[in-house]
Amino acid sequence: MSAAVIQVQHLSKTFRHGFFRKRVDALRGVSFEVGQGSIFGFLGPNGAGKTTGIKILTGLITATDGQAWVLGKRVPAPEARRRLGFLPENPYVYPYLTPLEFVTMCGRLSGMGAQALRKRTGQVLERVGIAYAADRPVQRLSKGMLQRTCLAAALVHEPDLLILDEPMSGLDPVGRKEVRDIILEERAQGRTVFFSSHILSDVESMCDQVTILRKGQVVVEGKIDALLHREGLFTDILLAGEPEALQQLHGRLEGKHGVLARPPEAVLRVEAKGDEAVASVLSAALEGKVRVVEVAPRRETLEELFVKRAFSEESETTQAETAASS
Repeated sequence: MSAAVIQVQHLSKTFRHGFFRKRVDALRGVSFEVGQGSIFGFLGPNGAGKTTGIKILTGLITATDGQAWVLGKRVPAPEARRRLGFLPENPYVYPYLTPLEFVTMCGRLSGMGAQALRKRTGQVLERVGIAYAADRPVQRLSKGMLQRTCLAAALVHEPDLLILDEPMSGLDPVGRKEVRDIILEERAQGRTVFFSSHILSDVESMCDQVTILRKGQVVVEGKIDALLHREGLFTDILLAGEPEALQQLHGRLEGKHGVLARPPEAVLRVEAKGDEAVASVLSAALEGKVRVVEVAPRRETLEELFVKRAFSEESETTQAETAASS
């Protein structure tokens, strides 16, 4: 792995809520590393602890236990924060400011000089597609336009590390593609991107590595290709025939190891894992005089892995899986 831009070791965070100060463990012993020049996906269902982890990395709150380093500095470190660009999940901008004023203010806070800042602000507003509304008060912007403005603020000082919490929120399909392109361009320039998103197709297409949290604990960690390959290949089989024959075949296949047969409608759709399961389905189809319409191998998607691991009760008690790093 290349040099680590983010290192997290046994990070825990406990909050106290309510009149009786009930204990809530938002993070429980979380550890991971993010390599330089990579795109890292930080995933989990609502309440898993993602935003808490991001707030610790950006110095907005402190951890109860454990340690974290960002850009070689132990969190919180002002010198590291100058080299970090941050887009929060729910950004707040003074409503009377314009995108031009807000991005300029963020550049000044990052220590940029006036001349360089004027040139850079125009460039970054154009890059995120908000230049046409640069002089419009924020209170008159849509959610998607506000998201673009805050992304520009995260990019204006050319940070070494971008931390983005739900960067696609509020964007239409065109806007999502533009943000994906920006993230990929940042990686191409050697920068590191750490982001959280519920749009798992975007994560799968862009990220080199992911960590999935469940109830404050890491349940899956590793490179995407290695994780999805390890889960194995599936084969989707589409079968057609008389309704009665399809119903009988469904009954024969239901409960077989490695086979998932959905109740038949006009056709019977079967998902088989492994050569033995595929052979079993095809043999049963032949015996049942059912026509094989399609046999299509496919890899498990990140969304399927996420649903299986992030919502599985078994994930809470098992140790996190770590994929091979090469």
